[in-house]
Amino acid sequence: MTIDTPPQDLTLPNDQESSGRTLGTEEIALVQEAIESGTLTSTKGSFTKTLEKEFAARLGVHAAYAASSGTAAIHCAIAAIDPEPGDEIVTTSITDMGALSPILYQGAIPVFADVDPATCNLTADAIERVLSPKTRAILVTHLFGNPCAMGPIMELANARGIPVIEDCAQAFEAEVDGRKVGTIGALGCFSLQQGKHVTTGEGGIVVSNDPELARRAFLFINKAWGYGDKNPDHYFLALNYRLSELQGAVALAQMEKLDGGVAQRVEMANRLTSKLTDLPGVATPQVAPGAKHTYWRYALTVDGNAVPGGSVALGAGLRERGIACAPRYIQKPAFACQVFTQQRTFGNSRFPFTLARPEAVDYDPANFPGTFRGLEEILVLPWNERFEEQHVDFLASAVRTAVNKLQEAS
Repeated sequence: MTIDTPPQDLTLPNDQESSGRTLGTEEIALVQEAIESGTLTSTKGSFTKTLEKEFAARLGVHAAYAASSGTAAIHCAIAAIDPEPGDEIVTTSITDMGALSPILYQGAIPVFADVDPATCNLTADAIERVLSPKTRAILVTHLFGNPCAMGPIMELANARGIPVIEDCAQAFEAEVDGRKVGTIGALGCFSLQQGKHVTTGEGGIVVSNDPELARRAFLFINKAWGYGDKNPDHYFLALNYRLSELQGAVALAQMEKLDGGVAQRVEMANRLTSKLTDLPGVATPQVAPGAKHTYWRYALTVDGNAVPGGSVALGAGLRERGIACAPRYIQKPAFACQVFTQQRTFGNSRFPFTLARPEAVDYDPANFPGTFRGLEEILVLPWNERFEEQHVDFLASAVRTAVNKLQEAS
């Protein structure tokens, strides 16, 4: 496919600073209002509570509670499930440590399932292979904004009576068969970190349709203190994971921009897909029928047999054009990090790994062919709501040029 020749050099919007973010006068006005109120704690203020109510209404869930980070939101969800020490939580091998450390902090064992190499997402078949009588929950990650195939996953989980937690940190407004991610499992977790669809710098939100799970998540955010109860107490071991009113104010303004931001991400992603569809050796994101991908990032799959040097060489070619991209996304599977390989947790105790079945901590690469293939082939491109046609066209041209150079040089 031919494309119009874009400028030879173009700086892409960067979501780590203002060029790639929609932060502006609306956020400033609400932050000023919060400061002038003199109340910056969410236990007494109104901004964070309003955010929680609006977010719950947007998703159509029983409750949403703001937390200090996406990691905190995951921790609240794990704590709401309340695993016994040594219980197992099945999760993905391609994820951020923020989705794994809460499992260990609650005394449970992350058990890694392999992924579909085309999407790097969990599948029901891979999950089923690692289930055991000790499985307490399943934690799925909707990677890059591309939702997992939740129908088969929920069918499996419901048949076994296992709750599902959705990590939606990268997937605001993504959908599966008309249902928004975060509303399909027992609990959903979102991140408000700098580069996410909605940002407060750091922050998170946990949601649930189950009143009991929502109550436990709320308590865990608040040191298990029963705010509003007739005789409140600290009911169980918990932390202070509250979001401040300053962050709540920023988030409220950001939420007003979410629909437009997602629409722009999707429209520009569709444009890039149309310009790269016929490029040999490069596959555009695979989105399942009935699913809505909301493109936290745009991930290519690069066939090293057709593109010499694969994703690493292609990424190097793009960086020569000033395009900050990430071959492999993460350099190694999560289970290859020292916290797992050397079981570095609490002092020298190795807890909770001391309670693990040998099979639960078997990280033999032979068990994870999809993981290693997915990481080998993936190339993650920068993406945000400030991308416009000129940026997409420049990016498409740069990818084509880099692929052609690699093929001609071989």
